[in-house]
Amino acid sequence: AIHLLLTSVFGPGFNLENGYVIPSIIKKISDAEKEGKNFIEGWGSGKSLRDFLYIEDAVRGIILATEQYDKPGPVNIASGGTVLIRGLVNLIAKLMDFQGEIRWDATKSDGQLNRTIDVSKAKDEFGFTVTTPLEAGLKETINWYLCQQNSIKQ
Repeated sequence: AIHLLLTSVFGPGFNLENGYVIPSIIKKISDAEKEGKNFIEGWGSGKSLRDFLYIEDAVRGIILATEQYDKPGPVNIASGGTVLIRGLVNLIAKLMDFQGEIRWDATKSDGQLNRTIDVSKAKDEFGFTVTTPLEAGLKETINWYLCQQNSIKQ
């Protein structure tokens, strides 16, 4: 058995019932556009750092580990980079052509301020590194979500 620890995975096929940061931001922006709102609300200060991993990279990391890793110690599967939540929201808004305001509600929690993940073991043990840049993964995820919304309308 091997023990893999994955960071926040995102990509097409997410479930809004249990989706986290990226799915909720995409939905908030989409809903605001549908409802004609000129703003969305972000939680906290937006200053938390998070590591996000595109689903195709996660799957590749799992496969590499199952094929090449046979040790008892846990291994992080993550991008190894971090993004400010504020920057993430701004990027998703830009990719969705949302022209509205982003209002930050400081009464909501930021959660842990820094979730930087060390991925050196995955790289050293079985050569895992991400191949999908955050922006490319976000575009794929947003396109999938918008296609799902359009098919529901029809």
